[in-house]
Amino acid sequence: MVQSSIAGSNSGSISTGPSGRAMAQAMEPDLLDGLQQHLSMERQANIAYTAMALWCAERELRGFVQHLGSNSGSISTGPSGRAMAQAMEPDLPDGLQQHLSMERQANIAYTAMALWCAERELRGFVQHCKQEAADEQQHASLFADYLISRAQSVTLEALPAPRQQWSNVEEILAAVFQMEAEVTTSLQQLYALAERAADVRTTVFLDPIIQGQIAAEHHVAHLLGRVRLGRGDATALLVIDGELSAGNSQPASLAG
Repeated sequence: MVQSSIAGSNSGSISTGPSGRAMAQAMEPDLLDGLQQHLSMERQANIAYTAMALWCAERELRGFVQHLGSNSGSISTGPSGRAMAQAMEPDLPDGLQQHLSMERQANIAYTAMALWCAERELRGFVQHCKQEAADEQQHASLFADYLISRAQSVTLEALPAPRQQWSNVEEILAAVFQMEAEVTTSLQQLYALAERAADVRTTVFLDPIIQGQIAAEHHVAHLLGRVRLGRGDATALLVIDGELSAGNSQPASLAG
C-alpha cells in the first residue's frame, strides 16, 4: 500500500521505455535497433554451432577437419598463419612488440636491482625486486599471448645489459619510478594508437594493464618517499626493508 502510493505520487516524473519499465536515460533509435540486430546475430551463431556439433557428433569428430578445410578459404589469416578475426593497423603490432621488449627489459632491470640489494643484506628489497621482476615477465607474456591471439608473429629482440651499480637505495627507487613512468607512457601511446585505429579489442586488452601500471607508479612513489624521509639513517632503511619482507608496504588509502 505504501509503495503504491509513493510510486503513484512520483510516476509523473519518471520516464518509461517501450517495455513500460522506468528508464533513466532514453536510447537513440539506431542504437536500440543495433543491439536488437546483434542479439539476433548471437542467436543465429548459437543455432549454427548446435548444427555443427550435431554434424561432428554423427561423424565422431572425424569430419571436423574436412569442415575446416572446405571453409578455410573464407577465413583471413595473419602474419603467423593463424585465423584472424580483425586485421591490425601496421603501427599497432609494431608498438605492441616494442612494449613487449620494454617489459622484458624491466624484468632484467629489477633482477639487477635484486642482486644489488642482496649484496647489501636488504632482504625485503630483494624480495620486492624479485616479485617485480616476475610481474614484468608476466606482463611481457600477456603481450606475447595477445599478439598470438591476433595472429601476429612475436619476436624476442636482443636486450641491452641492465645498469647494475647505484649509490644507494634512493637512487634505485628513483630509477624504478622513472622506468615505471616510461612504461605507463608507452601503454598510453598504444591505447591512443588503438583508438585511432578503432581497434576495440586492443583497448579492452589494455584497460586493466594501464590501471595496474598506475597502481605500480603509486607504490614506487610511496617507497621512494619513505626512503627519502629516512635519508642517511640506516635504522629507518632497515624498518622499510622489514616492512617489505612482511608484505606491509602499501601506501595509505583514504578510500578504505
